[in-house]
Amino acid sequence: MWCPEDTMADHSQVLFNKTPMQLRLLGARGGRAFGRNQRARRSLLSVPPKPVPPRAAPAQTTAEAIAVLDTRFPWLRGAEKRHSNRLQR
Repeated sequence: MWCPEDTMADHSQVLFNKTPMQLRLLGARGGRAFGRNQRARRSLLSVPPKPVPPRAAPAQTTAEAIAVLDTRFPWLRGAEKRHSNRLQR
């Protein structure tokens, strides 16, 4: 069975025999180190990419393209519509 005491070093003696002021300074030191490390990590991150400008509107809509194809190829009219395999009532 896994037990945390088996794998981790025991650092509990750090907090014993300390005055409340020393304990407060220990906590503050940890907070400052955390903040310093966070700032260092953020500075290593790459600069976010610039936003991509919106694309120009397409010259022809899908409905317009279908209408053009229907006039050019009348035997394909309605080919874009899906039909179910069920019998129509």
